[in-house]
Amino acid sequence: MRTFLRPASATRTASDSGFTLVELLVVMAIISILIGLLLPAVQQAREAARRTQCRNKLHQLGIALASYADVHQVLPPSYIVGAGEGGQWSAQVRLLPYLEENNVYKEADLDTAYSSASEISTHKVGMFVCPSEERQMLRTDGEHYPLNYVWNGGTWKVFEHAATFDEGGEGGDGLFHPNSAVGYTKVKDGTSHTIAFSEVKAFTPYVRDGQLNGDVVPDTPPTSLTALTNGQFKLESGHTEWVDGRVHQTGFTTAFTPNSITPVEGATGDAGDPLDGDYTSCREARSGCEGQTTYAAITARSYHEGVVFCMYLDGSVHAISENISLEIWRALGSYNGGEPITANFE
Repeated sequence: MRTFLRPASATRTASDSGFTLVELLVVMAIISILIGLLLPAVQQAREAARRTQCRNKLHQLGIALASYADVHQVLPPSYIVGAGEGGQWSAQVRLLPYLEENNVYKEADLDTAYSSASEISTHKVGMFVCPSEERQMLRTDGEHYPLNYVWNGGTWKVFEHAATFDEGGEGGDGLFHPNSAVGYTKVKDGTSHTIAFSEVKAFTPYVRDGQLNGDVVPDTPPTSLTALTNGQFKLESGHTEWVDGRVHQTGFTTAFTPNSITPVEGATGDAGDPLDGDYTSCREARSGCEGQTTYAAITARSYHEGVVFCMYLDGSVHAISENISLEIWRALGSYNGGEPITANFE
């Protein structure tokens, strides 16, 4: 019998059954590539889910708003000037019974100031918070919880105070303002052409009460906020009090288009760069604002890339591009301006 010997180089032992170093590096490279391809897809899927949740929440707010109007024949006021401390409560608080938040609403005494009801102001109402909000937390003072869905206060003028608070005053061109009684029949621009609620970012810097400290505030919206610098600066206070009916907390205006960069005096980031914020000339029912007008530039902002979700008065929800023209944006913000709206939105 002839015997054939295998060359030494061809022999293979049990210890040779693993990966070589080159093979291991190739496998690791392939896995890294797959992870790099997968992560953006996962992030996009999560953002798509958050956008859907955001739409649904605004839609539910639209149903609640319609239910409130069906019972009261008007939309809720943003604030009540002349009603004493109890007038401070926001429109969002008045919508609670129609959002299955009756237990929270029962704790709200609309005849007294909301500041005396800390259990309510610190409560998170999930329907008011966008799932993409990066800071879903109590304010540092531990007394208030933020929100992301706010009412439409119009273009620029929110409320013109009478000589005394007891006499009330006059609202602007938005659906919501102090002492408002806007019913659906008053919406001459049409419910499908008028924004009721929009997104904002919580913890927005803002300047307030500049009118009381030397600001000469124009009757029409300014092109920037840089000239309005005499008010009290608040770094992380805007849209952090869902119970407060003032516009810088629970409202927005269409003075600037969505996601506009609007630097305010005194607001700077860690690198010293200016932060965009909001402006209120004279807070509603603030002592010293008798006979004065509340003008406000409270910009709609969103964490959703390139858009802000808005709920129209007919209950429909639209993704409004941050590139929308200022003319159309302001037309959508007024309820009785008679402006033609021809743009189509998502």
